[in-house]
Amino acid sequence: MAGHEFPEPADRKRKPLADQVPSELRATEQARPSCDPAFRHGVVVGFDGSTSSERALAYAIGMARRSGSGLIIVHVANRLPTTVWAGCEPPVFVDVPDHRTEVLGLELACADYLAEVPWILVERGGDICHELEEVGREYSADAIVVGSTHGIVGRIFGSVAGRLAKRAQRPVVVIP
Repeated sequence: MAGHEFPEPADRKRKPLADQVPSELRATEQARPSCDPAFRHGVVVGFDGSTSSERALAYAIGMARRSGSGLIIVHVANRLPTTVWAGCEPPVFVDVPDHRTEVLGLELACADYLAEVPWILVERGGDICHELEEVGREYSADAIVVGSTHGIVGRIFGSVAGRLAKRAQRPVVVIP
């Protein structure tokens, strides 16, 4: 995580970076939620407590340990469609309270195997692929690790790993 800095020659004058960036880009940067710098360029892993996500977590721990980076564990809460009947409006997606994140967080906090790397648990709601990619972008992650889907739902609707590998802007590691 430690970087190398090269000193500037004393005779070279540079404008401050803030003067070189247009004001629109500065406003965009300020609007983004800040994340802990210790986890920048870390490893993002999708985790829901399933067997395949536990294997993905084990791989991501090793990957983070070898690269000396932090681990960003992401749990995406379920969203269930609910139809608004008054006026026949289109379906609206609402976040369903997911106490599973709290349970997963307690289990992870007690896990000895996570003592080797710095880690955080991030909860999101929505589409799993979109949220994993968004967290990866926010933390400038070096990779996203996910477990493969082995069920009928994955065959019918497409697996998270397959959809993520097609659309992600960073490397995706799929653990069988």
